[in-house]
Amino acid sequence: MADDTQGAAAPQPGTAPSMNLVGQYIRDLSFENPGAPGTLLGGGTNPAFNVSISVGVKKQSDEIYAIELTLNAKANREETVLFNVELVYGGIFRIKNVPENQLSPLLMIECPRLIFPFARQVLASVTQQGGFPPLMMEPVDFSAIYRQNLAKLAQQQGGAPAADAAAETPKPN
Repeated sequence: MADDTQGAAAPQPGTAPSMNLVGQYIRDLSFENPGAPGTLLGGGTNPAFNVSISVGVKKQSDEIYAIELTLNAKANREETVLFNVELVYGGIFRIKNVPENQLSPLLMIECPRLIFPFARQVLASVTQQGGFPPLMMEPVDFSAIYRQNLAKLAQQQGGAPAADAAAETPKPN
């Protein structure tokens, strides 16, 4: 009996699409606690949190990409800054045989989704070591950020596409 592939070419060994996380790193980490130790004594109203996240992609070579998440978190109580954190957390990915039309969503959605839990843990640990309760970010919908970025690019009509997406998420008190 003959093998019937109905005209579809079977993938050759070694040509199947693949994505591998090669490594992770902290490129930048800054924690400011400008009112310490006074701000650690407590009291007053609940603080207001402002958390933002952006995704950047940097091609390193034909198959290697660096994906960086920039997380900014700031807590205020009235006019007083309790803490301000900036974290740039990256992952190095080896991507092979991915069709061009699928590369951008892979880099801007799936890769950040894989490294986000680690960046979230660093942020929680740093705020806790700074004397505050750990700041636990809610899960992030990188697909929504990607769609928002595409919509902005479509509105700009003719602006050069950027490999950067951002969203700001206020955290409830």
